[in-house]
Amino acid sequence: MSDDARHEPNLAARQKERVFYTWSAQNRAAPFEIVDGAGARFVTADGARWWDLGSMTWNANLGHGHPRLKAAMAAAAGRGLLAMPSSVFPEKVRAGELLAEIAPRGLGKSFLCLSGAEANENAIKMARLVTGRKKVVARTRSYHGATLAMLSLSGDPRREPFEPGLPGVVRTVDPYCYRCPVGKDPRTCAHQCADDLEAVLRREGPDTVAAVIMEGVVGANGVFVPPPGYWRKVRDICDRAGVLLIADEVLSGFGRTGRWFAVDHDGVAPDLLTTAKGLTAGYAPGGAVLVSDRIARHFDEAVLLCGLTSYAHPLTVAAIVATIETMRDEDVVARAAVRGLRLGERLHELGRAVSPRAKELVGEVRGIGLLWALELVVPGTRDPLGAEAMARVAAALKRRHLHLHKRDNLIYVAPPLVVTEAEIDEFVPLLGAALDEAIS
Repeated sequence: MSDDARHEPNLAARQKERVFYTWSAQNRAAPFEIVDGAGARFVTADGARWWDLGSMTWNANLGHGHPRLKAAMAAAAGRGLLAMPSSVFPEKVRAGELLAEIAPRGLGKSFLCLSGAEANENAIKMARLVTGRKKVVARTRSYHGATLAMLSLSGDPRREPFEPGLPGVVRTVDPYCYRCPVGKDPRTCAHQCADDLEAVLRREGPDTVAAVIMEGVVGANGVFVPPPGYWRKVRDICDRAGVLLIADEVLSGFGRTGRWFAVDHDGVAPDLLTTAKGLTAGYAPGGAVLVSDRIARHFDEAVLLCGLTSYAHPLTVAAIVATIETMRDEDVVARAAVRGLRLGERLHELGRAVSPRAKELVGEVRGIGLLWALELVVPGTRDPLGAEAMARVAAALKRRHLHLHKRDNLIYVAPPLVVTEAEIDEFVPLLGAALDEAIS
C-alpha cells in the first residue's frame, strides 16, 4: 500500500460505495484500515496500535508481518504460475506430503480448496458419495460455514433467513458444560452429551446417515471444550453404527488448542478432517479435507464430483507449505500450549484487576490452548448479559484498542500463536479494565 493510499481520508467512503462489507448492515459497518502489523499487534491508518486478540478472523495463527510467510508469498507471486485444479507442480505435492505428516494417524490424502465452508461442503459430498446415504448429524450450536448448505448444518441463528436449507440435517447436543444440555453436573460428567448422539443415530436409523460432523472445539458459537474422552466415545459410537465421522477443525486446528488438531487431545482419527484458517496463517485463502485410506481408495475408480476453478491455487499451496514448515521449525504448536496455560491462568485471575461487581460479570472462563471465551452474565445471576450492557463492553474494549470477537453474551480471546507471555501479561489487565469500566 502506498503512503498516499494509507492516509487518503475518503478511502473507506469510496470502498463502501463499491464493495460490500460482510455480516453487516452497510451503514453500521465499522471497518479497519490496517496499514501495518507485527506479531500480535496491528496498526491502523490513524496510527493506533491494536492488540489482535481475534487473530483477525481466527486465522492469523502466525501473526502479522511474519517474515518467512511474507517471503514465501512474494516468491510465489513472483513465479506468476497459472494452474488449473488438475495441474502438477512441486509446491502442491509438498503441501499434500506435509499435511499427511501432521494429520491424525491414517489421514494420508488431501483435497485442497479455498475456505473452511468449502472444505466442509466437500467433506459432506464425499461422505454422501462413499456411503450412498443422505442424512448428516450436526450439533445444535455448531458453525460450519456461510454457504447455504453449511448454514443448514450449522446450529446458528444466522441460518434462519435462509430456511429451508439442505434437507436431511439431524441435531445432537453440544458439550456445553456451563449450561449442560442434559442437565448433568460437570463434576460427575460421564459424556451424556455424547450418549445423545447414540440415541439420535438409533432413532434415525444409522443406515440412513452418511456422517456425523462436529467441530473439534465448538468455536464461534461458544468455545465448548469437550471433556477428556468425549471424542473417543464419539468415535466408538460412529464405528458401532457404521457412520462416517467428520472433524471440523477449521477454527480449532493448526495449533490453536495446543495440538495440531483438537482431536489429537483424545488421540482420535476421524474419517475426514476439514481445515482452513490457520492452514495458511491468513496469508492466502485456503482449505483442505484430509481423508482416510478407505475414503481415498473409494475414489480410485468412482468419480470425485468436487472441484472449483481455483482449487489448489499456486498461492494457496505456497502458503500451506510455508505455514507448516514455519510452525515446525519455530515449534509453534508446543509454544501455543505453554502460552495457553499462561493465558488461561491470567483470565481466571481477572478478578484481581477489576472491581468485585465487574468480576461478577464473568459467569465462566473456558478454553484450551490459545482459544478462550468469557461468558458474561447479569451480576449475581447466570442470566446472559443483555445487548445494551454488551454494547458498553464493546465500546470499552475499543477504547483500549483490543480487537476481540464478540457474540451474544460472549467475548473471545484468541491471539496469534506467536504471542509472548509478556504480551499476555500486558493485554489481560486491559481486558479487565474494560469490564470494570463497562459495569461502573
